Amino acid sequence: MKKRGGRTSRIRRRKLLRNPESSRVNESYKPEFIELKKWLKDRKFEDANLIPARFPGTGRGLMSKTSLQAGQMIISLPESCLLTTDTVIRSYLGAYIAKWQPPPSPLLALCTFLVSEKHAGNQSPWKPYLEVLPKAYTCPVCLEPEVVNLLPRPLKAKAREQRTRVREFFTSSRGFFSSLQPLFSQAVESIFSHSALLWAWCTVNTRAVYMKRPPRPCLSAEPDTYALAPYLDLLNHSPHVQVKAAFNEETRCYEIRTATSCRKHEEVFICYGPHDNHRLLLEYGFVPVRNPHACVYVSEDTLVKYLPSTDKQMNKKISILKDHDFIDTCWKKVLLGEIISDTNEKTSLDIAQKICHYFIEETNAVLQKVSHMKNEESALINQLTLVETLWTEELKILQASAEILTSLQTAFT
Repeated sequence: MKKRGGRTSRIRRRKLLRNPESSRVNESYKPEFIELKKWLKDRKFEDANLIPARFPGTGRGLMSKTSLQAGQMIISLPESCLLTTDTVIRSYLGAYIAKWQPPPSPLLALCTFLVSEKHAGNQSPWKPYLEVLPKAYTCPVCLEPEVVNLLPRPLKAKAREQRTRVREFFTSSRGFFSSLQPLFSQAVESIFSHSALLWAWCTVNTRAVYMKRPPRPCLSAEPDTYALAPYLDLLNHSPHVQVKAAFNEETRCYEIRTATSCRKHEEVFICYGPHDNHRLLLEYGFVPVRNPHACVYVSEDTLVKYLPSTDKQMNKKISILKDHDFIDTCWKKVLLGEIISDTNEKTSLDIAQKICHYFIEETNAVLQKVSHMKNEESALINQLTLVETLWTEELKILQASAEILTSLQTAFT
């Protein structure tokens, strides 16, 4: 029989509820972070403001050791710590990149270096950084097909495009990988596999900071703007903070200053941009709660389904919407606009309400399906929870929108 918690465990739970700080777990003592700190110190970086920690809701991140004031420098990471195409070209891969035609892209150069260094294991000078990188990612390109099928239609289409793009990236890079065989005793096909390249692609796509580099003849003409920033990339996203982030040409450091204050022992955030939840899941592999930029996308098919069939200017209206990028627009924008006449306003509200109820029914049906799959597919529980969070956040928007529409319609009765 399962033993019940006693008085001590009840007191511990009460303390946890009263003091959320106790649920933040300092991880600076972990071997991988001790090694990373040593590695960074060797490269002239020591941090007095932040420590690695695990937080409820966001997972691993950085916690403030002291109170941070608006305008204060959060972190200043020397150029010697950054992994850029400069790093790759100066490495053993440089000569192979210079010889290859057509020139590899900056993205391919970085991905190749990551896969190669990861394969090197203990021999890699970048091992301390590689050890703290995620072993797997949750971008849609990494999700199982049955989980991708549960995504909202606009996001599902983008997820499939992303998967195709990565597959083509891998296929088109095989020749370049083969040219690297002299560097390895093992067959390059087993080192630069699709799964290895996918991991590297996700690492760059989800963790790189923007840092523009000058064009080089040995790389393709694609913009060279990726820089991997060890330790700094532990900072999580929040849409509620503002920061200034850029590479300082004078100090030769990548610097982040906060525009908002942060209390001692709180998680320190940066903002990836004013992105909705679809964009954050697609590009970064997570869904935040209470995102002020979250929205529900309304497709052309849905608009056509609910707009009056007697409207002779339907095609023209749809064309105008397309021209102004309002197709697949977000639900919040449906509630905005000038009143032309009471009749038009009443018709518009009726249509908006029908669309809203349609989406609410669809969302509830998907959530029921996800809940059932979570009980049946334990191996997919993390992926399914991610999708569940996305739909739950959309349901909140739809329910709030339905309430607003009902109150607006009351004004016409």
